[in-house]
Amino acid sequence: MMIEQTLDKLRALRLSGMVEAYRQQTENPDVSSLSFEERLGLMVDQHWTWRENKALARRLKTSRLETEPCVEDINYRYARQLDGAKLRSLLSCEWVTQHMAVIFTGPTGIGKSWLSQALAHKACRDGFSV
Repeated sequence: MMIEQTLDKLRALRLSGMVEAYRQQTENPDVSSLSFEERLGLMVDQHWTWRENKALARRLKTSRLETEPCVEDINYRYARQLDGAKLRSLLSCEWVTQHMAVIFTGPTGIGKSWLSQALAHKACRDGFSV
């Protein structure tokens, strides 16, 4: 009975990640061997991850990117004449914090839009709104 009241209070505090973490801990028999501090730490870590994932999903949804290209999928061998060092410097998203713009130029069909969406996706993952 006391646990349900606590879970209700966690929900009222909008700590749904903690509620889910607690439910997972009650279903896992191995967790009972951990100390209170370790269990609490696991719950806080899981809530933190839950909150970060939810924020990322929200940023990606509001960005309205057509696809979800990842910078890890960039093919440097493709005939785009990409400067690998320059592109890797863009991946740090330092250009976003400095309020700079990135312009891709080249012939039709070379992948300019795809590269810009990949950079936008990376910026979302790094915590920026796109």
